[in-house]
Amino acid sequence: MMTFVIAEKERGLLVKDGRLVEVLGPGRHFYWLWNSMRMEVQILPATGACNSPLVDGIEKRHPELAEANFEIVSPDQGQVAIVRFDGRAGLIVRGGDVARVWKVLDTVTVDVIDVEAEPKLPKRLLNEVSAAAVYGAMVPSPVEQIAVSEAQSAIVLFDGELIETIGPGRHGYWQVGRKVTSKSADTRPVPMEVTAQEILTKDRVSIRITLTSFLQVTDVEKAALSTPDYEGHVYKLVQFAVREAVAGRTLDDLLNDRAKVDREIAAHVRKEVGDIGVDVTELGIKDVILPGEMRELINRVVEAEKVAQANLIRRREETAATRSLLNTAKLMADNPTLMRLKELEALERVTEKIGNIDVRTGSGEGLEVLTNRLVKIADRD
Repeated sequence: MMTFVIAEKERGLLVKDGRLVEVLGPGRHFYWLWNSMRMEVQILPATGACNSPLVDGIEKRHPELAEANFEIVSPDQGQVAIVRFDGRAGLIVRGGDVARVWKVLDTVTVDVIDVEAEPKLPKRLLNEVSAAAVYGAMVPSPVEQIAVSEAQSAIVLFDGELIETIGPGRHGYWQVGRKVTSKSADTRPVPMEVTAQEILTKDRVSIRITLTSFLQVTDVEKAALSTPDYEGHVYKLVQFAVREAVAGRTLDDLLNDRAKVDREIAAHVRKEVGDIGVDVTELGIKDVILPGEMRELINRVVEAEKVAQANLIRRREETAATRSLLNTAKLMADNPTLMRLKELEALERVTEKIGNIDVRTGSGEGLEVLTNRLVKIADRD
C-alpha cells in the first residue's frame, strides 16, 4: 500500500504505469499495488501555470480532467493572452504557446489582445502587466517599456520602421513578433564645446582656438534618422568652418574683428548642416590661445601704442592751450578796453597777495614797498 498526503494549496497527478489517470485533491490518499503495478504521484502547487509534461495535451486525452482543473490558454499568432487570477494580471502568454493554468483555487479570466491592431499598451494595462510573469522562454520581453524624460521627445520604431513620436512619460509597446526600439533627444538648447583647434593663420602664426555653440533639436524624427550622431556631425562641421575662416586671415585681422569671424563661422555651419532637424542657435569663439613668445611681443606692441596715444593727447592739450592764449592776445590787441580790464584783474590778484594797497592813487605803504613786494612775488612764482 502507498500513502500520499496533499496539502490544501496543492494537487497531485496520479500516474499508473506511466499514464495520467487522475488529479488528486487535498487530503491523504491510499493505494494498493498489485501484480508489479507502477504508481507515482507528482505533487504540484495548484496556482499559476502547470509546467509538468504530464498535462501536455490533457485537453485531448482527458477532457474531463482538463475541464475540471485547468484553463487552456492558447492565443493565435499575432495575439497575446493576459491571464488574471482573481482579477489581477498574473501571466502573459504569447501567440503560438499553450498554457494550462490551474483554476481550482483562483478565479481565472483570460483577455486576448490583438497586438497587430493594438501595438501600444494603455497606461493602466502597462502598470498591470509590469509585474506579471511570462509563460515560457520569451526573449526579448513581450513588453518594451520606453521612459522619456522631461523636455525630451522620442521616436518609436518597429523593426527599424518609424511608427510615432512620443513625449515625456512612460510608454509600453507589445514586442511580440517584432523588435521595438526607440531614440530620444533633448529639445532644449544644449551646449557643445569645440576645444583646442590648432590652426595656422595667414601670416604663419600658430594659434589654438576654443569655440562654444548651442544646439537645439527642432524635429526629433529628422535628427534621429538623418545622421547616426547629430552632435558629432555638427562638431565636425564647426571644425572645418573655423579652419576655413582663420586660415584666410592674419592674426591682427582675427583679433580685431572677432565678431565678424563668429558670424562667418556660424553662417557656414548653418548652411552645411541643412535640414536635419537641428538648429545651431549660438556659435562663437570662446578663447584664442597664442604661443608664449607671441603673447610677449603683442604685449610690447600694445604698451608702445598706449604710450604713443598718451603723448598724442598731451600734445593736443598743449596745442589747445597755446591756441587759447593766441586768441586772447589777438582780442586784447584789437580792444584796448579789454586790455585795461585784464590789467585790473591782474592787479586785484596781486592785491590779495601783498596786502591792502591803493595802487590807483599810490597811497598806502608807498610805491617802493609795492615794488619790493612785486619783485618778491615774481621771484617766488
